[in-house]
Amino acid sequence: MKTKHQLAIDNYLIKPIAFLMNFLVRIVGKILSIDHNLNRDFKKIAVCKFKGMGSIIQATPMLEALRKQFPDAEIIFVSTKANATVLKKIDSIDTVVCLNDKGIFKLISTTLSALYQLVKKRPDVYIDLEIYSNFSTLFTLFTFSKNRIGFYLRSSSFNMGIYTHMMFFNNNVPISEVYLQISRLFGTNHTKNKLFPLHKNTPKYNAIPDQKYIIVNPNASDLRLERRWGADKFKALIKQLVVAYPSMQILVVGSKDERPYSTKTVEGINHPNVKNIAGKTSIDELISLIHHATLVITNDTGPMHIAFACETPTVCLFGPCSPDQYGGNAYTTVIYKKVFCSPCVHDFNISPCNGDNVCMKLISVDEVFNSAKNHLDDQFEPKLMHQQQTIYYSDKGQKTLGLVRRTL
Repeated sequence: MKTKHQLAIDNYLIKPIAFLMNFLVRIVGKILSIDHNLNRDFKKIAVCKFKGMGSIIQATPMLEALRKQFPDAEIIFVSTKANATVLKKIDSIDTVVCLNDKGIFKLISTTLSALYQLVKKRPDVYIDLEIYSNFSTLFTLFTFSKNRIGFYLRSSSFNMGIYTHMMFFNNNVPISEVYLQISRLFGTNHTKNKLFPLHKNTPKYNAIPDQKYIIVNPNASDLRLERRWGADKFKALIKQLVVAYPSMQILVVGSKDERPYSTKTVEGINHPNVKNIAGKTSIDELISLIHHATLVITNDTGPMHIAFACETPTVCLFGPCSPDQYGGNAYTTVIYKKVFCSPCVHDFNISPCNGDNVCMKLISVDEVFNSAKNHLDDQFEPKLMHQQQTIYYSDKGQKTLGLVRRTL
């Protein structure tokens, strides 16, 4: 099922149902007066992120914090089938429950199956990492978990009924820290914000080139196509790279659905060192290729987060999303043009530009090439992004900041 259809169903069908259920749950909560204190030893914790492999990778510090706080608990992760391979690599996760969203009938049947599994398990806590999804909100309710935690922005307060606890989603701090703030609700003081090394549980791909190679990812998921830099610019970049580095292979990657766009990117480039392998690698093979690459050049999308987790040198291109949330790594060069309407990703379902992504178009080919050259010529100097230290607790009683609890 295409993303635009999913968004329409979510907004026009599921949102009114969630709105109504929210009031009903508040009434039931007032009658039952259930104790939602999080200061206890939980045995089953469910975490949900349906969309965004990158966000799942960024959630691994939070999962590690939960594992350390509750070493004997079963940690369940709820997602879609596309993320199953990555989820099964993460040591902190015990059980993976997946939906199949590739068609309306598959989505309905797998949703019912997943809810049945979760109701049987009855998690003590259900953590919903989605921000805008009304479907995810409604799904959260029908797990019948005693404690249900979600995020709020400026206009999400109506969910304070379905959710028993809501955490402020702060766009101005790294997303991994936003997720970690939820783990602090349980008394953890986890300070290690390091992504899980996906290559740790991934076998070496036997078709890795003998010579050094560069990974180029011109794609972005259909959640936000505005994140694409542009096929013509990537093509011009590749042409410069093959001239400057004739001994290196350039591998253009992407999913099966992204292969046509990757093909457009290399169209007209007849060079033996340039290979379009989009749609021809499994997730395991892609992780292995990224881990052993000399350099990754990518838009802000899943392969970028894999590169971050593998600590592979990366040139990443940002526009609709701020690098303050994702791009502060010592081995990474971030290219970002801060136009007036950026970042827009977490404020609009449809970007104000309606696809005319000036923030990406302003990035020049020479700028990306020179950044890649710094890495390839060993002239890159690691630079951490300097941010003012964030305070996560109040002075009084070490209360976790950003939490709103349901009032009966």
